[in-house]
Amino acid sequence: FYLLVNMLAPHRMGKAVGLLGGLCRAPMRLVPGKKPFMGTPRSHIIALSECSKRQFHTSTRLAKEVVFNLADIGEGIFEVEVLQWYVKEGDAVNAFDKICEVASDKATVEIPSRFTGTIKRIHHRVGDMAKVGSPLVDIEVADSQAIPTATHREPPHAASPSAAAAAPGPSQTSAPAAAPTPSPAQAQSQAPVLATPAVRHMAKEHNIPLSRLHGTGKDGRVLKEDVLKYLKQGGVAGAPPPPPGPTTAPAASRPPAAKPGDTVEALTGVRKAMFKSMTQALTIPMFSCGDTVEMDALMAVRQRCKDVLQKKGPAPPKLTFMPFVLKACSLALRQYPIINSSVNAETMEVVIKGSHNIGVAMATPAGLVVPNVKGVQGKTIFQIAEEIAMLQELAKAGKLKPEHFADGTFTISNIGTIGATWAVPVVFTPEVAIGALGKVEKLPRFGSDGNVLACHVMNVSWSADHRVVDGATMVRFSNAVAGYLQEPDTMLLDL
Repeated sequence: FYLLVNMLAPHRMGKAVGLLGGLCRAPMRLVPGKKPFMGTPRSHIIALSECSKRQFHTSTRLAKEVVFNLADIGEGIFEVEVLQWYVKEGDAVNAFDKICEVASDKATVEIPSRFTGTIKRIHHRVGDMAKVGSPLVDIEVADSQAIPTATHREPPHAASPSAAAAAPGPSQTSAPAAAPTPSPAQAQSQAPVLATPAVRHMAKEHNIPLSRLHGTGKDGRVLKEDVLKYLKQGGVAGAPPPPPGPTTAPAASRPPAAKPGDTVEALTGVRKAMFKSMTQALTIPMFSCGDTVEMDALMAVRQRCKDVLQKKGPAPPKLTFMPFVLKACSLALRQYPIINSSVNAETMEVVIKGSHNIGVAMATPAGLVVPNVKGVQGKTIFQIAEEIAMLQELAKAGKLKPEHFADGTFTISNIGTIGATWAVPVVFTPEVAIGALGKVEKLPRFGSDGNVLACHVMNVSWSADHRVVDGATMVRFSNAVAGYLQEPDTMLLDL
């Protein structure tokens, strides 16, 4: 303190010392021409020293425990399977560090941390199913971190005596006026409805108030299945489940019990998604048809294109028939736009899509996935080949993201790659049509002169939602696609 006052200019000493003396409530006087404190009683200097000890102190940094919940991934996903953890309890983690990898019904996603701190608890094991909105981990973070939305727990500590004294007792608090008790129906309609943004968006598209739905998820959360059940029942809100009673299901409805040597596997990830989508799809009346396409002309064009690509660069994308098929389908969709649409059964409306986002079914070790090539109508065959190759690499590595599946409008499945000749494909809702390609075979055919020729042929199959697409439209679409494939030069006229 002596050094601090000595550093001040002489004409400011009185003001500075007076200010500090006022803070310590100890009167001080400064005699001009003398060193500081020479005229100050020793008791006042001691008082100032004691004041400094009281005013300047250190404190420990507070911490809080944050519950980090699984955020909504979108696309109607309400639960994921935990594939692996990148952290363990006690590990330090920074914001944006990867915490875990999860697999949804449609994609594999890495979940990053939003906070910097220490992992205190992991809520799920590898292989567990985690619901959207449920806790993933608890992270101990510094009290100074801004946590706008996360739920946090304060570490347990004893209440200070001053805080206990300040808390009012029962006799000090006044009872509030009694509020009118709402009826059970009013309370149910006014209570907030738990649902993910994807489910809310789905209900909004069908003009369904969430308050009319009975949520079957945790804490009454409305799930995607609840919305679909509501629509399937013709708009009648599902009633709450009846209380458990002594009645039991008939023995015939129970699945057979596993016997010794049997293996029971839960449907998870991609297989679970396929179970749900195919169950829903088979409730739709479908129309199917097929045709045979001669491939010799397209095979010659593809070979010339492969030779050109070899000259362009050292590692061109693999040029299969699929890019040509997608482009031919896109050109045919221009002529028959009803096939590139989705149907809303609730409002009896058909939405004709402006973009041709054509899905390509791919077999992976985890199951069948259907990412889509977006905007096929605006891409060249070379660009389509590049995007298909990229999607295949991501699918093999299990790294497809939700955006790779979003907004599909039409689908092609190439079952010929695994040796199949014919198939009756099932429409992926909410799309209204799908095609399947068989393997290319060398078969005898009659030429225009009546002679038998060896031709390369491929079988194509089509299925459509018969509520929207009539059979004649589907056959004309099939003829248009076959025409482009059999005479690929004609594509140039419509590009």
